[in-house]
Amino acid sequence: MKAAVVTELGAPLQVQDVPVPQPGPRQVLVRMEASGLCHTDIHAARGDWPVKPTPPFIPGHEGIGIVEELGEGVTSRAVGDRVAIAWLGSACGHCRHCIGGWETLCESQQNSGYSVDGALAEYAVVAADFATPVPEGVSSLDAAPLTCAGVTTYKAIKVARVAPAETVAVFGIGGLGHLALQYARIAGGFVIAVDVQDDKLQMARELGADEVVNAATTDPVAAIQALGGADVAVALAAAPASFDQAYRSLRRGGRLVCVALPADGAMQLPIFDTVLAGKSVIGSIVGTRNDLADVFALHAAGRTRVVTADRKLDDVNEAMADVLSGHVPARIVFQF
Repeated sequence: MKAAVVTELGAPLQVQDVPVPQPGPRQVLVRMEASGLCHTDIHAARGDWPVKPTPPFIPGHEGIGIVEELGEGVTSRAVGDRVAIAWLGSACGHCRHCIGGWETLCESQQNSGYSVDGALAEYAVVAADFATPVPEGVSSLDAAPLTCAGVTTYKAIKVARVAPAETVAVFGIGGLGHLALQYARIAGGFVIAVDVQDDKLQMARELGADEVVNAATTDPVAAIQALGGADVAVALAAAPASFDQAYRSLRRGGRLVCVALPADGAMQLPIFDTVLAGKSVIGSIVGTRNDLADVFALHAAGRTRVVTADRKLDDVNEAMADVLSGHVPARIVFQF
């Protein structure tokens, strides 16, 4: 099968012909139809984060495909099912986090495209119980970005507890941000979209943003505070400075939700302002299988729109360069 392989951290990926993996006990083999490119895949390939993946490995955690083979003991999925391969490749199922509805915090979890081979390949294996079914009303092209960008931002809006008529500032309008602003609107929020590119801000307006701010030409903190400040600021841009801007855009009692993971990320908080103004800082990490099912259901009902750009797997390095340069409207998806 054809696969994009990280042979060395920091080196260009190699598109190789590698053996089709075989499903082990309680796993399924999935023939990929579409696979999205997440910024996390780039961080993985570069070894940007403290816990580094071990080459060689296949990145990718926005995979959509058809189950072709069942491993021993699989009863929850059937050959022919269309499923998603998400970041949460598996979890233990019995720790405090798993049984408490926070399986994404499981300390024994495996992550697709990071600790185990992922979905930037023609075939992939995944734990059957973590292969989320994709409903008929969602195309594979749309389902791929929803499997990470969608469920990540859905969960961020969920943990932010956005209430109707609250103001939500979304910092970074791209693969994640164009979905975050839609989930904020579904929750009843008024949305301010912040980015440094006019074309992405135009897309934000088309998707329902109430206000847009170009942070390259306007101080986003001053602009948002002039509008009354944000009840919630969602930090999605992989630039440390944007986290500070997001915090300072909050009104009293506001909540900063941190989602993006800059390679050299560090954040300083003013203690007095945080305490006296009653502000909260929340970390939000992807979403559970139930969250992903909700994301698919909302899309099948026509509540969200996914903006994608088609690419071929052979062009994976150029695609990553385009993501880093910001020249992608929303989400790149490789179709097989």
